[in-house]
Formats: sequence, C-alpha cells, structure tokens
Amino acid sequence: AHLFITHSATDEGLDYWHWLQREARLMHVDMQLIDYLVDVRRRMDDGHKIYSLWDAYIHADLVTYPSLYEGFGNALLEAIYFRKLTVVNRYPVYNADIRPLGFEFVELDGYVDDRAVEEVKALLRDPAEVARRAEKNYELARQHFSFSTLEKKLRAILADFQ
Repeated sequence: AHLFITHSATDEGLDYWHWLQREARLMHVDMQLIDYLVDVRRRMDDGHKIYSLWDAYIHADLVTYPSLYEGFGNALLEAIYFRKLTVVNRYPVYNADIRPLGFEFVELDGYVDDRAVEEVKALLRDPAEVARRAEKNYELARQHFSFSTLEKKLRAILADFQ
C-alpha cells in the first residue's frame, strides 16, 4: 500500500506526523510526504515539475479528511468533486452542517477503528459501490453547495435589503 501526504507535516502538528510514520512502518505502508511536489497550481520550479493538488486527486483511490476541528471544509468538497472514496472524521461543523444532508462517507469518531478499516477495504474491492456513493455525494453537493445554489441564496438575501 502507498500513502501520499500532500500537505505539510506540520499542518496537524509534528506529534501527529511522527505517529503516522510509526503506524506506516508497523503496517508496512510506503508513506511519502510529497508536499514539496504539490502546490495550488501546476508549474515548473527550477526545471522541476510541481503538480497541482487537483493532479493528486485525480490519481487517488482514497481521500482522508481526519480533521478534529475545521471550518466548512473546502477539501471535502474537492474530494466530492473528484468523486473519490472519502474518509471523514466527524468534526463539529461536519456533524452540524454536512452530515445531516445525507452524504455517504466512511466516518470516524476521532480515531481509526476496525469498522472503518473493514469498510474501506470492502469499498476498495467494490468500485461499483464507490461510484454509486461518489455520484450520490456529487449530486448532494451540487444541490446544496454549487455556485447556482449560492447565487439563488444570495439573490434571496439581497432582495430582503431592498
């Protein structure tokens, strides 16, 4: 198995990074920190190719969103946009604003348990179920978070000011 980390090791704190390294070694997972290869936009840097985060999404089998606390979660919407199997920790904003809408993710309660591991393994062996969930999540995101939905909501708000 391969695990590629696209964000800085310090994003979640160095203790978390060291814990991930130990876990990866114990589980014989090839884990690589590739934050130096990924940026907001694809470009060349001194003759070396720098990839966009979107390049990473395209090649991912699984996206993890292990935040303990977070704002709304643009990265979560990106994973939905790319129709990826996604593991989400149930952080407060997710529980309040996203989960009630009916999205289908592999959910964690602050840690990775055996149930989540087995669910991910089963899904990785069932591309049809992953595709079904991905399409459902995409449609829910389109209904609730698209630019056209935003425009309708903003028009309604602005109409109240007149």
